[in-house]
Amino acid sequence: MQKLVLSLTLFRILAAPFIFISAIFLENYWLAFWLFNIAALTDYFDGKLARTYQVESKLGAILDPIGDKLLVVFALITVIVFTQDIYVALMGAFILAREFWVSALREYTSSENISHVMEVTFTAKTKTTSQFIAISTIFFGMAANLAIVTFLGNFILFIAVLLACKSAIDYTKNTFGV
Repeated sequence: MQKLVLSLTLFRILAAPFIFISAIFLENYWLAFWLFNIAALTDYFDGKLARTYQVESKLGAILDPIGDKLLVVFALITVIVFTQDIYVALMGAFILAREFWVSALREYTSSENISHVMEVTFTAKTKTTSQFIAISTIFFGMAANLAIVTFLGNFILFIAVLLACKSAIDYTKNTFGV
């Protein structure tokens, strides 16, 4: 079971660049849409299976957030290139900056032996879910050539940015006791 859980995480890591390639180079937006959604679902299932069957591992704990970040990074860059929208690029920059900041906080808390303050919060889980929904909606709008759906995805992405900022602030406060 542990191999299955790690395989799901590795699929997410490997699928990320193929999403970009399928959308930008091959202009196969449906493939990008389906790859992204399958990869996003693995985020739920690898964690659920690991907890249910008690096969959580240190490697999985390290690879899981990397897989999430790679999936979001490649998908956001794909969306930015496709839309060529400066506001989408700005939202993507905020999301990526948050990821770097929280990763730095995780490193700091680990080195200070206070990593318990960086346990995943409900806001952070909601942020990830909203990012996945936003990107999926944008990919669907790209594939179906529906500007209104792409606009809806952009709006959901804006909500994800707000959640990203909120969770970054929360983690910062928890880390420094503010």
